[in-house]
Amino acid sequence: LVKVERVVYLSSEAVQPALVYITILKLVLLWQILSHPTCPGITTVARPPSKQGLRLTLGTLLSRGSRFHSSRRERYGNVFKTHLLGRPVVRVTGAENVRKILLGEHTLVSAQWPQSAQIILGSHTLLGSIGDLHRQRRKVMFSHAALESYLPRIQKVVSWELRGWCMEPGSIAVYSSAKTLTFRIAARILLGLRLEEKQFKDLAKTFDQMVENLFSLPLNIPFSGLRKGIKARDMLHKYMEKAIQEKLQKSNSEDHSDALDFIINSAKEHGKEFTMQELKESAIELIFAAFLTTASASTSLILLLLKHPSAVPVLRLPGHPGGPGQQQGEALSRLRYLDCVIKEVLRLLPPVSGGYRTALQTFELDGCQIPKGWSVMYSIRDTHETAAIYQSPPGGFDPDRFGAARPEATGRFHYIPFGGGARSCIGKALAQAILKLLAIELVSTARWELATPAYPAMQTVPIVHPIMKLPAAIIGAQATVSRYFDRQ
Repeated sequence: LVKVERVVYLSSEAVQPALVYITILKLVLLWQILSHPTCPGITTVARPPSKQGLRLTLGTLLSRGSRFHSSRRERYGNVFKTHLLGRPVVRVTGAENVRKILLGEHTLVSAQWPQSAQIILGSHTLLGSIGDLHRQRRKVMFSHAALESYLPRIQKVVSWELRGWCMEPGSIAVYSSAKTLTFRIAARILLGLRLEEKQFKDLAKTFDQMVENLFSLPLNIPFSGLRKGIKARDMLHKYMEKAIQEKLQKSNSEDHSDALDFIINSAKEHGKEFTMQELKESAIELIFAAFLTTASASTSLILLLLKHPSAVPVLRLPGHPGGPGQQQGEALSRLRYLDCVIKEVLRLLPPVSGGYRTALQTFELDGCQIPKGWSVMYSIRDTHETAAIYQSPPGGFDPDRFGAARPEATGRFHYIPFGGGARSCIGKALAQAILKLLAIELVSTARWELATPAYPAMQTVPIVHPIMKLPAAIIGAQATVSRYFDRQ
């Protein structure tokens, strides 16, 4: 869909680049339509089935979303072929099929990020690292010790943000507010930035601009999404370089280290000095890891608690008593029903619909042949929806399915909200902690009401979120997070 918001009169110098860009787009779309005019049918060990002439465009994804893929899966099975921007993509569903993909990293498949994302984020991130380097950096950034140091500060940020939500007259847009929350956590706790509110808002706006253009056509020309993303990235790098230089020049370390400190100190311990470019790219990646997907999951948490209010009183019930001096991470791990609620939210509404890989060799999957070089998309959402173990109740909100009496519900490959294998989500534990602290704060200090006559529809591309951003009224109550922990 094209939305025309205003008419701007341009000079001939400004019009020419725009015309070039439009012409290139038309050529790309024409190539997409003409390429691969037919698709083979399926026989034993044949290429994946697909509808003749089926073409998947961004417009189709946005307008039809999950319904498009569900109808194709029902017709063609758990492995079928489609096209994205003229390129063949094999869509994969089901625990056994997903297992083969995720455990085949570096042998059958390799991680695939769009070229535009690689250009914008850079070559020194975890997205581009492999093997021992990848494992070492993951361990440093989100180790148990690191997470324990983050939790008290995350709790303070969550509490502060929620008080702001309660003070808003009328309703708030939950999705927008959740993005503000997760960006503040990333900037303050992962990077250690101390920002005035105007600085924070400007930085958040610039980061949002970068993320919006992260998955775009890899055309670095005027007015293109890639050009906008690079411009936003460069502005962020300029700010990050100044902040990093100040951090490196500090002689006295703070009581609490942030994730960037962990990276720098670990490198020094191993006799390595990061370049400024590596540190800037790592800083941006840290925000990216904690920002959009966690905001999506936070919004889904509030949405599902709105739809299923019977879970709220159970969350407020006392759990097992905790002794003095215990760390907050240990206290969180004891809250079993809260853990079940978070898992059920992520099962029903995983923030990311799936992950992409590139076939390193031709291999067989569920009776289909996946040719070398083809893209493979494993579907998280469809795998959750079709897993036999989750069919009672089918599609229903049932946190108890993850209780101790049903341990099989968290099976390794039919429950994959964070992906799996060597490339599972680097911020998994951090995201779960944020969601738990948000839930505790909500049930302890507030109540919430939907501000629209009906629940908004969900959009799944590029991230799961309500189309109307979930307008809701958040009303404060007389309680504190500490009281919640005191009675556990």
